[in-house]
Amino acid sequence: MKKISLSLLSLLFAACGGTANSQGPAAEESAPPMLGLHMAKGEGPELSRKPGGGGGSNMIFHNGEIMPTTSVHAIFWGSSWAGNTSDKVSGMDSYYQGFGNSTYAAASNEYTGTNGQVSSAVAYTGHTTDGTTARGGRNSSTILSEVCKVIGTSAVHNGYYPVYVDLPRGSAGYCGYHSAGTCNGVTVQFAFFWNLDGDSGCDPVDTSGLHSQGLAAIANTSSHELSEARTDPNNGGWYDSSGQENGDKCNFQFPQPLVTFANGTQWKAQSEWSNAANAGAGGCIE
Repeated sequence: MKKISLSLLSLLFAACGGTANSQGPAAEESAPPMLGLHMAKGEGPELSRKPGGGGGSNMIFHNGEIMPTTSVHAIFWGSSWAGNTSDKVSGMDSYYQGFGNSTYAAASNEYTGTNGQVSSAVAYTGHTTDGTTARGGRNSSTILSEVCKVIGTSAVHNGYYPVYVDLPRGSAGYCGYHSAGTCNGVTVQFAFFWNLDGDSGCDPVDTSGLHSQGLAAIANTSSHELSEARTDPNNGGWYDSSGQENGDKCNFQFPQPLVTFANGTQWKAQSEWSNAANAGAGGCIE
């Protein structure tokens, strides 16, 4: 889902019982917008949408940037990540190592922006583990601060920094989101993901036996958010007249049991919207 209004977000949190997991305050007026909320199953996608233009079901260009290339560095934040004991750390390393130059990445390559065209050039620079106590899942400013702390002066404009915490989703209606902010004067893209172990609302139901349930869940949500960040990173890329980005329009739709990445790994990853494919059999492709 596109940008959610902060006032409505506060009302939603209150209706859901306030701030989950005893974390910090809900998003403040100065917080970066939560973009591309990957809504959990059963949660309505019509919370709030940024006004778009035109009609029909295709996405519309809003005169902003896209990500021609993407440099990914993952951050695992929380005391339980210490020692890399979870399969989710090694699993997400393999996921990002194979995402670039895959046919799945190419599903988003048709979109152009003020700075060029989206390409499958998605490079992974590895991960950083921060064993301090994670917090602020409902506050994008806190997540941006964590990103800036970890990457320091190595921030790059085509950087995408997904933050995986060890906190459960609780009453939050979303599995993750992406956003953008400034680190050391450089605009970067970042994303946030709850711990989705045992979370049926965010479970893609991967029956392949290749991954734990928790890994399969964050991998699918990562597919949603990375695809959206590449096509609508920060200031008006591609979304439809209702404000939905390419991941939102195909949320929890799986045309194939598994998709194969460039490194041979296989994932249950939701489809992504293609304007070009919508002229034929349908817009959700992998």
